[in-house]
Amino acid sequence: MKKIQILGTGCPKCKLLTANADAAVKALGIDAAIEKVEKIQEIMKFGVMMTPALVVDGEVKSVGKVLSADEIKKLLI
Repeated sequence: MKKIQILGTGCPKCKLLTANADAAVKALGIDAAIEKVEKIQEIMKFGVMMTPALVVDGEVKSVGKVLSADEIKKLLI
């Protein structure tokens, strides 16, 4: 199972990235857990200074932009 984390404080961009990640997981039909990380202390542990950020299996894949579902799918394959 893949672990996908969305780092962000709950802003509209963070919510859109979460929705796009969910769409990518459903389109690929993979087993993945999507977790929202909203506490600043937890976000900083990843070394991320801009949100939203996308983390897959503990590795930061994107910072400061909203990836489309298609872009996220490429990162999950």
